[in-house]
Amino acid sequence: MAINEQMVQEIVSQVVAKMQLSRPEGKNGIFTDMNEAIAAAKEAQAVVRRMTMDQREKIISNIRKKTKENAEILARMGVEETGMGNVGHKILKHHLVAEKTPGTEDITTTAWSGDRGLTLIEMGPFGVIGAITPCTNPSETIICNTIGMLAGGNTVVFNPHPAAIRTSNYAVNMLNEASLEAGGPNNICCSLEKPTIDSSAVMMKHKDIPLIVATGGPGVVTAVLSSGKRGIGAGAGNPPALVDETADIRKAAEDIVNGCTFDNNLPCIAEKEVVAVSGIMDELMHYMVEEQGCYLASKEVQDKLVATVLTPKGLNRKCVGRSAKALLAMVGVDVPDNIRCIVFEGEKEHPLISEELMMPILGIVRARDFDDAVEKAVWLEHGNRHSAHIHSKNIDNITKYAKAIDTAILVKNAPSYAALGFGGEGYCTFTIASRTGEGLTSASTFTKRRRCVMSDSLCIR
Repeated sequence: MAINEQMVQEIVSQVVAKMQLSRPEGKNGIFTDMNEAIAAAKEAQAVVRRMTMDQREKIISNIRKKTKENAEILARMGVEETGMGNVGHKILKHHLVAEKTPGTEDITTTAWSGDRGLTLIEMGPFGVIGAITPCTNPSETIICNTIGMLAGGNTVVFNPHPAAIRTSNYAVNMLNEASLEAGGPNNICCSLEKPTIDSSAVMMKHKDIPLIVATGGPGVVTAVLSSGKRGIGAGAGNPPALVDETADIRKAAEDIVNGCTFDNNLPCIAEKEVVAVSGIMDELMHYMVEEQGCYLASKEVQDKLVATVLTPKGLNRKCVGRSAKALLAMVGVDVPDNIRCIVFEGEKEHPLISEELMMPILGIVRARDFDDAVEKAVWLEHGNRHSAHIHSKNIDNITKYAKAIDTAILVKNAPSYAALGFGGEGYCTFTIASRTGEGLTSASTFTKRRRCVMSDSLCIR
């Protein structure tokens, strides 16, 4: 579906009018000790693995229903707790998760039948999955993961980001309520009152956790992949958007800014910088500034932004997921409410371009020609193999770029969020395993392949 600001504002207005934030938080799935949480999830998994696919799907259907009912609460709670993002956009993300996350339909069987009998490849559960979730999309990730993992016959123990505990645990409560209402067990997903690095370490070392899924920065993904267990790592990206001479420049400007500003640039797939062929660079910048609500930052403002949003230890967390207007206010620049993105031209090495900011700051790099643009975009992606975007009508250029950038996601002639199902086909996920190669995870990702052979029987051809 197409997204525009008017639609977002209409949704927000409706939500605010009916919003109720007084719902008490329950205890379903919330523990003080990681070992206790894992034990409870293990007990629940023993029930889940005996359930039919239809029974699992009944729980998932209720999860979808309750996610839509609580979308506005979760969205506002996430913004208030973390200080990141946009309430209206987060509402849309929760509806997307509810509608487009695959369930049991993703669990399929492969069969071979012949003179020597029948062989099946079945998808079976791992058991209890350990999952580390981010503060950027806390409840969205937890709901998405739980649907997929439950569909595969698993339960899950979360170690949420400490900056999003309240939102994460509210979602965990909601998911267990959905299970109980649908006749399923409690503790299909579990979390901690106070998750820490230590509790994460306990989870990664626990004998009853065969699979760990990490959605976050490079540090946490590296820790998971060093745990000695099977790991699925959804790490960082720095997605470049390339624009060549054949693109619809006006549309490219609109698409890039819409993608970059969605939820204040928190999605890991969002456009983080632009590489534009020199011949259309000025036209692209014109449309961004004159028609798409972009503020053209001077060298002085750029320097102030660098000093504000970057620290010796990395990103200033107080700046992540903030609006363009808020970021500019931090450096003493007052702009109208319609300003939604900060743009400037710079070299690829510029710290606001080469670093993944997760803010609506969009540096634009000028390239001599298409080949130079590809080279610069590949450098900017830093080998994360996560996401990239291109605006072009030249199929040969699109093909060359796709091969060179080699990412899990490549969006052509659309905003980045098309990759998640907004205005694009396909399913939704908030765990994109670029580093470990699974790509956009779904229920089938969280299963083991098992081969069942019956020799010289059940062939009736």
